[in-house]
Amino acid sequence: MNTDTAKNNIYINPLILSRIKAKQTAIHTWLNSLEGSNELPLYSSVDVRDAGFKISVVDTNIFPAGFNNLCEHGLEDVVGLMKAAILKRVPKCQDILIIAEEHTRNTWYLENIRILEEIITKAGFNAKIATFLSMQPDFCENANYAELETATGKPVRIFCLKKLLKKFEDGLQNYDLIILNNDLSTGIPEILKNAKIPIYPSIQAGWHSRQKSHHFKLTQELMEEFARIIDLDPWLFSAYHEIVDNVDVNEEADRKRMFGAATVLFDRIAHKYQRENINEKPYIVVKSDNGTYGMGVMAVENPQEILDLNRKEKNKLHVGKGSQVIDRYLLQEGVPTIHNIDNLVSEICLYQIDNHMVGGFYRSHAQKSGRENLNSQGAEFKRMCPHLKKYGWGDCCAHDDINAFDVYRILARIAGIAAHREIVQLEANAK
Repeated sequence: MNTDTAKNNIYINPLILSRIKAKQTAIHTWLNSLEGSNELPLYSSVDVRDAGFKISVVDTNIFPAGFNNLCEHGLEDVVGLMKAAILKRVPKCQDILIIAEEHTRNTWYLENIRILEEIITKAGFNAKIATFLSMQPDFCENANYAELETATGKPVRIFCLKKLLKKFEDGLQNYDLIILNNDLSTGIPEILKNAKIPIYPSIQAGWHSRQKSHHFKLTQELMEEFARIIDLDPWLFSAYHEIVDNVDVNEEADRKRMFGAATVLFDRIAHKYQRENINEKPYIVVKSDNGTYGMGVMAVENPQEILDLNRKEKNKLHVGKGSQVIDRYLLQEGVPTIHNIDNLVSEICLYQIDNHMVGGFYRSHAQKSGRENLNSQGAEFKRMCPHLKKYGWGDCCAHDDINAFDVYRILARIAGIAAHREIVQLEANAK
């Protein structure tokens, strides 16, 4: 569900603000030195949880699907940044093929892909949307495209990918670039492996091979560098985690292994809270290590809950997107959110083009607490448009009025750089 622009006044640790303000030049020099590569995510979304006592990136998506939730006032900036990002990768690019998810019945996803196409078209490129239609294989035999209606009642045309690429191979149609808005959870189709067209984001960075634990390992290394620049504890900007592999949550022995790892993590968080005089009860979030759309996620208040999972909870953790069985889990330190928008618990989601901020939204949920997964059925999305006119989302220059959103932007850039390092390693592993 999409709603109007949200406003929010936020408390943020004054020590964090003062240290960042004092070290702005050093921070941005460091960030700029790590950016600039074509392996930076073409686009990304970053989930940030602000607990007041700490702020942490808790998820980074390389195939974002919420462009319909961005502030309309910032779309002009998005168009310019998208044009620059595309031409950096393919200097003479004219014709672009956008490969979408197969969520043809999800009308909000269709609105997302329609707006993405609109952004690319306004940037001066010719664009078409296509998808695999593997769930409707007969469609490609009878038609070239489907005309669908988005959640806002606007039309969007989805082409049959197989037919378009066949025309390309036969020299009947040209494409200079493929932009993926499909996370390839079930693997890389042969049709893309054999495509002789540049593809961004990399097909190697889909959830068939990407692991959240890998991302957070790289993010942690960068947060440690960032923390040294501002002379603060890196834990203030990151979350502890453990990994449990080769797990079948239906098997008691495997749940006992998860229980053991969760106990270690709970103790580590509790000791940290005690040392920092934080009056908060530890909790963790169990996540599929290679999953998306909030599937395979559960907040755990006590390790015993893992041993006592009921059938519904086991089913929730056992299967992810595309009915893929989950056998590897990330146990992540829970970071409660202090955000409350229109009396709804909320968290921050920031969008980037080539690591430049282009806007974001609050993900809110009427039925959830600040300690739960908000990316679930019933979530609402409220546009966030702070400082668009004053600074511009893409601006990273020094200014005196350092606020919470400047901190979030820095952390999102760090997450984008970590994703860049992921992509480089995933590409290297595939060779």
